[in-house]
Amino acid sequence: MNEIFLSPISLLKNNAVQDVIKCNNFTSKHGLTLSYEQAQELIETKHQSLKNTGRIEIEGGAINKIINAFHDSPHIDGANYASVLNSLVETFYYFKNETLEAISDDQLIDAMKAHFNESCGGSIELLQGRELELLTAKIKAGIVELLGGAY
Repeated sequence: MNEIFLSPISLLKNNAVQDVIKCNNFTSKHGLTLSYEQAQELIETKHQSLKNTGRIEIEGGAINKIINAFHDSPHIDGANYASVLNSLVETFYYFKNETLEAISDDQLIDAMKAHFNESCGGSIELLQGRELELLTAKIKAGIVELLGGAY
C-alpha cells in the first residue's frame, strides 16, 4: 500500500499555494505568472514574515490582495514578478505590525501600491525606508488617522 498521508498543515499550505496559483488566471493577461515552486516560496515568505513579526493569521491573508493590487504595476514584469511579490509580502507584514493595527489591510496595500508605483518608482527600498516609515511615524504620533479614509 502506497497511500500518501498529508498532515493538516501540509493540506493548508497546499491549499494556500493553489489559491495563489489561481491568481495566474488574471495576472497572465499582464504577462505575469507564478510557477508552483514560486507560489510555494511566496507562502513560505508569508509564514516566515508572520513568525518574524509575532503575528498570526486566521484567514487566507493578504497575498492574493497584494497580487491583485500590484499585477498591473508598470514596475513589475515577468523577470522580477516573483521576487517583487516576496518583498511586498515581507513589507506588508512588517508594516502591518509597525502600524499597530491602526490601518486596515486594504489601506496598507493601497498606500504601498500608490507609493511603489508613483513616488518610489518601483523601488522596494524607498517604499520601506522612506514612505512606509513616514506613514508609520505619523500613525504613531497620532498625526494620521486612517479609519475609513485613505492615506
